[in-house]
Amino acid sequence: MLLFFLAQAAQPSCTDQIAADPVKAAETAQSWAARGGGALARQCAGLAYVAQERWAEAATAFEQAARDAKPNEQLAAANLWVQAGNARLAGADPRGAVAAFDKALVSGLLSGPAKGEIRLDRARANVAAGDVQAARADLDEALRLVPEDPLAWLLSASLARRMDQLDRAQADIAEAAKRSPDDASVALEAGRIALAAGSLPAARLAFQAAIKNQPGGEAAKAAQAELDRLGGSTAPKPE
Repeated sequence: MLLFFLAQAAQPSCTDQIAADPVKAAETAQSWAARGGGALARQCAGLAYVAQERWAEAATAFEQAARDAKPNEQLAAANLWVQAGNARLAGADPRGAVAAFDKALVSGLLSGPAKGEIRLDRARANVAAGDVQAARADLDEALRLVPEDPLAWLLSASLARRMDQLDRAQADIAEAAKRSPDDASVALEAGRIALAAGSLPAARLAFQAAIKNQPGGEAAKAAQAELDRLGGSTAPKPE
């Protein structure tokens, strides 16, 4: 989740309180907001809710902070909409996330890599919302803006596989692997693409690589499940 503070001097005790007691920090931030703390106070509340994984409350706080931002704080407001979008996405509200990312982008204040990362975020939200065409457009733009980000290539490959565009999926996962050769998630997706293309040996090798690259991780567990489903294959022994 992208974190952005409106001002470096914004209530220095806020982050300290969140680390010590996020529940108390949220109460303090809400009290601060009631006394006229404005966007800074509401952002602090949002961060406290994030620490508690109270995603809906966090998103609402970030949205309120964005609306409370002063005219000379509109870049900060755009970043607050990004925070809101990520909180909505974490809280399984992809349509709310898309709406928040839309507000961040429509400001026109975010450009270059920052804009590319938001397009990645909105692509994830659009996939979760079931709008694959919108997700494809977001990913294509993200690849233009942040071509060195392996996540952009990984997400693009995964979406291409889901859309049964296997040639593109294979090309994009190869780009992801160039940029992050030891990433278990990349190896997992490579295996799924190989499986979709009917190449069982390549799929098994990729799934085994995912397990070797990140033993015990979520991608490794998913890769082992794929191997178990295929049968007749076991995870590589630790070296």
